[in-house]
Amino acid sequence: MNNVRKVEYNTADLVKFILFAVFGIFMFFVPITINGKNTIPVDHVVTLVRMIPNYAPVYAGIIVTVGALIPFVKGKWNENVSSIIFSLLRLLGIPLIFMAIFNVGPEFLMKESVIPFIYKSIVVNVTTVVPIGSVFLAFLVNYGLMEYVGIFMQPVMKPLWNTPGRSAIDAVASFVGSYSLALLITDKVYQDGKYTDKEAAIIATGFSTVSATFMIVVATTLGIMDQWLLYFWLTLVVTFIVTAITARIYPLSKKPDTYYNNQVGEPEEIVTGDRLKTALEEGMIAYKKAPTIAESVKENIINGISLALSIGPLLMSIGVLGILAAEHTPIFDIIGYIFYPFTLLTKVPEPLLAAKAMGLSIAEMFLP
Repeated sequence: MNNVRKVEYNTADLVKFILFAVFGIFMFFVPITINGKNTIPVDHVVTLVRMIPNYAPVYAGIIVTVGALIPFVKGKWNENVSSIIFSLLRLLGIPLIFMAIFNVGPEFLMKESVIPFIYKSIVVNVTTVVPIGSVFLAFLVNYGLMEYVGIFMQPVMKPLWNTPGRSAIDAVASFVGSYSLALLITDKVYQDGKYTDKEAAIIATGFSTVSATFMIVVATTLGIMDQWLLYFWLTLVVTFIVTAITARIYPLSKKPDTYYNNQVGEPEEIVTGDRLKTALEEGMIAYKKAPTIAESVKENIINGISLALSIGPLLMSIGVLGILAAEHTPIFDIIGYIFYPFTLLTKVPEPLLAAKAMGLSIAEMFLP
């Protein structure tokens, strides 16, 4: 695209565009320290919400129960085999969440590493992050920031990862912010027709993997915080290298370049001219087309709650089943043999044990 698309805007529009972008960047990408906790502002809001008395049992109980019943109420639970399987798994989440809330159940389920862990660390956290993140998501995806950044990142993102320049926002959001929020961004942009099926799959499985905040938890657990910078940058580099490879092999390479619900889509145009001028124009076009803040926030909250209702019951049931399989069956030990040649080749101490730990981490990364 050599010719810049023209759009009329005034100083007030430009100021609002900049303020919205800065606010979105601040909420998702700028870690700040409050009460000794260093994380992004959205995460601080999540922490504040979780401090509400009885929030976790009431909220998680409603989300998991309602989310599990929705497919049956709508009559969509038996549309196909996968619908039946996931609907039944969602139903399983109901008794498990009530075991967690009332702290009753078989001893092997009520161990701290099983139901309590899934409930406190995963279900409550993720289903809270998603709707709250949705409130601020509009400032990242609706008012031109993604289009603006995308123009500059085109020469990097497309050749290396087969994704549009705007996907750089997802990549940064995952590492600096939260992988669940990055997935929320990906889902929103995908449904808006700005990512194809293939691009969304590459981004979700490649960039939206783990966040820096969670990496801190892992580093603290392993006692390697003194090597934090090396750990962080190695993880980032390895993640992006692996994504560059997986984007070019099956199954991601075979995903269709079609858009959500077969809509026309808004592919990112290739820029060869003045990138700064084009970026501003593209950003302002998106800003001018965007709905009001109230409308955007309302839509995003609805989408966020819908997503929480969808994933909440599955997080509860699949999480517990995965941990039980890891602790009481040899499944993940067997899977670990897949990694054995790698650990042997890289001369990891006790390569077989390390390989089994890698297999075990598929169920839950803290288990090894």
